[in-house]
Amino acid sequence: MLRNYVSGGWHVATDDGRPVHDAVTGAEIARVSSTGVDFAAALDYGRRTGGPALRALTFHQRAAILKALGQHIREHRPRLYEVSARTGATLGDSKFDVDGGMGVLLAYASKAKRELPNDSVYVEGAIEPLGRGGTFLGQHVCVPLHGVAVQVNAFNFPVWGPLEKFAPAFLAGVPSLVKPATPTAFLTAALIEIIVASGLLPDGALQFVAGSLGDTFDHLTGQDLVSFTGSASTATQLRTHPTLVRNAVRFSAEADSLNLSALGPDATPGSAEFDLFVKSLVVEMTVKAGQKCTAIRRAFVPAPLLDAVTEAVAQRLARTVVGSPSNETVRMGALASLDQRDEVRRNVAALCAAGRIAFGDPEKVEVLDADAARGAFISPILLVGDPDHAAPHEVEAFGPVSTLMPYSSTEQLIEYAARGQGSLAGSIVTADPGFARDVVLGVAPWHGRLLVLNERDAKESTGHGSPLPALVHGGPGRAGGGEEMGGIRGVLHHMQRTAVQGDPDTLAAVTGRWVTGAQRRVDGVHPFRKTLAQLRPGDSVVAGPRRVTQEDVEHFAEFTGDTFYAHMDADAAAANPLFGERVAHGYLVVSLAAGLFVDPDPGPVLANFGVDNLRFLTPVKFGDELTVTLTCKQLTPRESADYGEVRWDADITRQDGESVARYDVLTLVAKE
Repeated sequence: MLRNYVSGGWHVATDDGRPVHDAVTGAEIARVSSTGVDFAAALDYGRRTGGPALRALTFHQRAAILKALGQHIREHRPRLYEVSARTGATLGDSKFDVDGGMGVLLAYASKAKRELPNDSVYVEGAIEPLGRGGTFLGQHVCVPLHGVAVQVNAFNFPVWGPLEKFAPAFLAGVPSLVKPATPTAFLTAALIEIIVASGLLPDGALQFVAGSLGDTFDHLTGQDLVSFTGSASTATQLRTHPTLVRNAVRFSAEADSLNLSALGPDATPGSAEFDLFVKSLVVEMTVKAGQKCTAIRRAFVPAPLLDAVTEAVAQRLARTVVGSPSNETVRMGALASLDQRDEVRRNVAALCAAGRIAFGDPEKVEVLDADAARGAFISPILLVGDPDHAAPHEVEAFGPVSTLMPYSSTEQLIEYAARGQGSLAGSIVTADPGFARDVVLGVAPWHGRLLVLNERDAKESTGHGSPLPALVHGGPGRAGGGEEMGGIRGVLHHMQRTAVQGDPDTLAAVTGRWVTGAQRRVDGVHPFRKTLAQLRPGDSVVAGPRRVTQEDVEHFAEFTGDTFYAHMDADAAAANPLFGERVAHGYLVVSLAAGLFVDPDPGPVLANFGVDNLRFLTPVKFGDELTVTLTCKQLTPRESADYGEVRWDADITRQDGESVARYDVLTLVAKE
């Protein structure tokens, strides 16, 4: 009996449960049940224990835990590969699932350290001035929801699926309750045991229910979230649950998807793109035995190339060895269950109403080192179909099944693509940028992600079917209308975006960042003499004035080679409607400002590593006097280093008080 992990401990159901079978041998290997689990208490435990523990950490601290967890899972990959084989997965399939899930954790950890503050509040966008005097401002902030992310997963990726939902929720500061699909729940259970044993996660950050979710949905509040992967029909049932509707519970679904791949007219036999299309289609049909939500179900080719593509794909499929994952020569394993095989056979029969089978037999297949009758094996099935028939655009055979269909024009291809009513992923295989642009912009409204594949990017491409943590994974319409991952978007999905209105000092206090108009502190100690621990937002230095002369401008021009006419040619500058006379280089102005505010002696400031948001606002003319005000704007300690990042607001003004340039200076400053 698989154990549930809820309310801080392991729970074993006392009933007989539901059997789970080895996909290769048909033998019963586990039972699944959640009988006896108090779901209201589990949710409450997540909210009262897991939530506060996570919210007490900064984004960077959570990222460090995710990184450590990814590295811990890496050490246990052999064990997970071993268990994964019983789902029917080959070693390659298992690596795709296990390593992919581990990679999501590491990618999110890295992205969080680069793009999120070392704080528990995410400040989104720029300050919005709401009054003319600068005393009334608006700012969007994002904070973690005080609920639990209930994550319902599909059977096809028992490791990657749960981890791609868990990672952004954890980073956001929201605890997770994970529910796997029954046919492969034993692999997710093995993953959870490894995670719990690591001791890396705060109590309540992760709970696991191997069996049914029982009355979980009855206890959800407006602070909770639901993330679902599975069929469109089940998504509809869950989405319309009375409690979810009444409490406006955030619901994200990744559902059925009749993904397409289109071959461009330029990709004739013998071309690199023709071969890439054929290889990609076969890979998508056979990896995980085609049990991927992103697999190619509809393959469109120019009508004159239909026969050539059909022959090439069939030849490649004929070399695919089906059988037990324990045999290293096997390239395609079993489906997840016998029930799944029966479902695929029914859907292939429906697809045959709109076409013919060009390769394979859904009722029989030769297998290596396994019993085809006991295991959930099926042959790869390639169909040639009629794109004007409804079936190829409505019926998804969730297995190693794809339908080739002809198109006669770009417009027709786009029309056929739209008949899928929304897909997770699509690919266009072409070396023609014009064709790629037309198809991408034409089909984008119906797709969450599009890959343009050609000889130039093929070596680095992750392929048609691989979701990437940095990009959205979801799709419109039939595909569920939701998103998973998507970089920081995936994190913000678990947070509440709130518009805060107030005076500059209040917004600075709320966000932990100095904002224009807030108080500055000039205490006689140059801010560059202060360590990261001593610095506070608002610490400032005012330096200047410095007169800009014609000799300065001409020396800078000679030294740098920047002899643009506005700086060096009086007549041409006078004719320029923006200047009217010779003006100083913008970069000279910034350089002079640095000379004013920099403290030259060794100290806590270790390096300048960049400038952001530089804008030249007003021309600087000969004789103008410049003053610079430098203000500590934001502090970002680095968890794994003895220094942190400091963002400074730089405002360069001339003698009349008008700003001539504004920008952010970025420095690295020692903590002590």
